[in-house]
Amino acid sequence: MSEVIHIGDRRELFVDALLIERMDQVSLRLHEPISGGMAIGIDRPWEGPANGPSAVFRYDGRYLMYYRGMTLSADDQSGVLCVAVSEDGVTWDKPDLGLVERGGRRDTNIVADTDGTPLMIVPWLDTRPGVADDERIKALHSEPLSGEKHTAFQDPKGPKRLVLWVSAVGFTFQKCTPQPEIISSLQNCFDGGNTMFWSEAERQYVLYYRWYEGEWGVGGRSMARTTSTDFLSWTDPVPMTYGDTPREQFYTNSTNPYFRAPHIYLAPAARFMEGRRVVTEAQAEAIGLQQSQGHSYDGDCSDAVLLTSRAGSTQYDRTFMEAFIRPGPGASNWVSRTNYPLSGILPCDAGRMMLFVARHYMQDSWHIERLLLRTDGFASLHAGWAGGEAITRPLIFSGAALEINYRTSAAGLVRVEIQDAEGTPVPGYGIDDCQEIIGDEVQREVAWKRGSGVSELAGRGIRLRFCLKDADLYSFKFNGENLP
Repeated sequence: MSEVIHIGDRRELFVDALLIERMDQVSLRLHEPISGGMAIGIDRPWEGPANGPSAVFRYDGRYLMYYRGMTLSADDQSGVLCVAVSEDGVTWDKPDLGLVERGGRRDTNIVADTDGTPLMIVPWLDTRPGVADDERIKALHSEPLSGEKHTAFQDPKGPKRLVLWVSAVGFTFQKCTPQPEIISSLQNCFDGGNTMFWSEAERQYVLYYRWYEGEWGVGGRSMARTTSTDFLSWTDPVPMTYGDTPREQFYTNSTNPYFRAPHIYLAPAARFMEGRRVVTEAQAEAIGLQQSQGHSYDGDCSDAVLLTSRAGSTQYDRTFMEAFIRPGPGASNWVSRTNYPLSGILPCDAGRMMLFVARHYMQDSWHIERLLLRTDGFASLHAGWAGGEAITRPLIFSGAALEINYRTSAAGLVRVEIQDAEGTPVPGYGIDDCQEIIGDEVQREVAWKRGSGVSELAGRGIRLRFCLKDADLYSFKFNGENLP
């Protein structure tokens, strides 16, 4: 018999197959987000075609979106960090911070240190309980130990360290005191795509960062993981693995705990298809694709895939090899280093989430697009009209009722059977005892003829048998009490 998995009252998503022992006429299906329109575009002199995505999160009643503003002028080798703010995540404003002057204007949205020096850092929200309010927003950037300058077009060889910053409101930052000791000798380390967060599931800080695995030209961009319980001392980095899936390059990872299931880490990662050319020279000229520092951006293409991991793991699960965010129509989306997601997946309204992606790299039409997805709706257990079923591995839960997030057609249905650990239906919880569930709800309680209570089964090994017909099941969770 399979090892029993303790899930407690955690919400479980179908983004991997960890809990599934057997599937019959059902499959795990990836769902692609839909466009929610353009969030921001280029409309300031200090922005340019080399703008880049960073992060978005909600803090103190508003959303903060960070991105690199970068022109192609000779004196703009690294860009500056810009910020946009929103009350609803739909309409965004670029605030007049008055911290940095550019082109004779001081009404810029450029983030700076306490001396007014513009910064190019990567902000993130520290959710650890007890963090001081003036250190709740943190940020990081890398610097080579050699003292060489690390720019957007030059990555010095040798070890680098991460420098950490703190801020009260996310506009003015100062360096952490004392500084954490985060040094890496991995090749191409910290060159973009570094994601740090407090993991409530692991009770420690976690950092995922970019490095280049193998030799230049014969390897690929990958990620490594390191952790810290006190924020100051960090473990030796461990390169992430990807199971037995084909090796692909990931430029950024955007790994963060999912807000409704923080033991599951979601990574809308930028997949870089080096040397896979799509646009012709004529198309590149027509869309105004620009070059800089000897770099041409018409020889590669990229999209985003959904990597997942679980708290404490050093492996990304590649349950879905296909794209999570496709480039879309038009040559503008098929150039190098575009379609890169920002770090951050956030709730936006009843039953939906939002995330953001940068489009049209190295073009004057560069912009950040808002994407929408059903709550928990990254992937589903899916069955067609003929129907099918899936049975979980043995589970131990805590709670009083089973909640599911599901969608059916008018002809479809969902039923759930609870079995003992050996696979025998528990009396009163068989498939014929379960009331048919039809509809489209993010939160629905499963009920049997005897009612919805399952507390008598808590703490003992059980299996769940999901029977679906023309339906999708996105997540399930055992609640501590029945839904109102």
